[in-house]
Amino acid sequence: MRSNKRSWTSVLVLALFSIGLLIIPAFGQAPEQPKQSQDQPKQKTEAEILKERLQQLEQTVSELKDQLNAMEAAKKAPPKPVIVEATYVPGTSASTSPTDATDAAVPEKKKQVQGESSFEVYGFAMLDAGYQFKQNHPDWFDTLRVTKLPAFANEFGVDGHTYWGVRQSRLGFKSSTPTQFGELKTVFEFELFGTGADAGQTTFRLRHAYGELGQFGAGQYWTVFGDVDTFPNSFEYWGPPGLIWYRNVGFRWMPLKGRNSITIGIERPGASADQGNYADRVELQGVKPKFNVPDFTGNFRMTRDWGHVQFAGMLRKISWVDTNKDDEVDLSDTVWGYGTSITSALNFGKNDVGRFSFVYGTGIENYFNDAPTDVGIEVLKDINPLGKGQSPSIRGVTLPILGLSAFLDHRWNPKFTSAMGWSMINIENSNGQSANAFHQGHYALGNVAYYPVPNVMIGAEFQWGRRSNFLDGFTSSDYRIQFAFKYNFSKQFKF
Repeated sequence: MRSNKRSWTSVLVLALFSIGLLIIPAFGQAPEQPKQSQDQPKQKTEAEILKERLQQLEQTVSELKDQLNAMEAAKKAPPKPVIVEATYVPGTSASTSPTDATDAAVPEKKKQVQGESSFEVYGFAMLDAGYQFKQNHPDWFDTLRVTKLPAFANEFGVDGHTYWGVRQSRLGFKSSTPTQFGELKTVFEFELFGTGADAGQTTFRLRHAYGELGQFGAGQYWTVFGDVDTFPNSFEYWGPPGLIWYRNVGFRWMPLKGRNSITIGIERPGASADQGNYADRVELQGVKPKFNVPDFTGNFRMTRDWGHVQFAGMLRKISWVDTNKDDEVDLSDTVWGYGTSITSALNFGKNDVGRFSFVYGTGIENYFNDAPTDVGIEVLKDINPLGKGQSPSIRGVTLPILGLSAFLDHRWNPKFTSAMGWSMINIENSNGQSANAFHQGHYALGNVAYYPVPNVMIGAEFQWGRRSNFLDGFTSSDYRIQFAFKYNFSKQFKF
């Protein structure tokens, strides 16, 4: 605006100056005209000279008016948008649009994707070494799982063992790519901790194989029902039993992200059963599980400066079919499992984080970090439990479970940290389970970690666990001291 005013001022000054050049001589004394010779043409009169100057002045003023009008028109007209077609090429992120091009000028389907792609290789090498004062199942020698403690005296031999291992070591890959539908993220991660048929071995085990695009994700990843931020900074691999800690295969929809988030998932179903005192019955040998409906999970999470709170729930269908046709007893049935949880990680100042979890449900044991079977046997009649031609005297029921966990992570200074806390699970057993069936477990630990340089951790941890049986009153405990040496690595590539 200021530059336009200055231009108009300059034009007016020039016009007045020109008028002054033309008018001033007219008011002064006319110069004496030299005498003309007879062969020279007659000179113009003073009136004719003034008339010509006036015509020149009128022409100059007209040109100045045209320039002013053009400047006013240019000021009022909107700027013409610059339209540049930008085509997205997967794997690229550089913009081909000029910075003055507006989003409105570019068709929606041809908008350039902003940002850059990245690929990261990460992981750590870790040595665990310790001394176990009691005993547990030998396949789980380097963990403290309360469900693997003895169910009767000296079930696993004698007390006192040392253990060494690198099974916590991990290798993973992450990628991030901007697209017109949102950020495309993938994670592919392994560790060396064998489970299942490989229990007790050092072998590659898949942790995550997951992809996410915008609001949708699919693959093997943490269950939507869980909250990974409630796990303490512990050295012991398996961790607190009262947490929902489960990697499952499924699909999720995240319609709301940010400080308030909502996630809805459908996940791979599955459950296990304890046939208890009736495990050797012929009638039960033909009972086979049937899972024809996925598990349904969901959570709502609020994140603030003080930490976060999450509310989660799940619902599942558990069915089994009696394939034994040699008797008239049909044990086929369907039960429903459900669960709800409230979890949080709260910042108690700059150096302390409290991690809390409350979970209650029935038939959801396999979602817990360390819990037994989901379904148990309930006896309906005491006489002739199973007999040909009679109605079923037993049935399968889901087992109610309560899980609690409370831990504190504390930072003493930039080089020293500690974690301490307690966790518990409690099973409401069915009356058809054996007397030494798992009923309750307690778990506690405390540690000190030292970080001498970035990406290196050295620490020591004391652990305690206890198991209580269902009816026979037997309990067993374990005590451990564990030392850990951990070396992290990470390299990110951007393109």
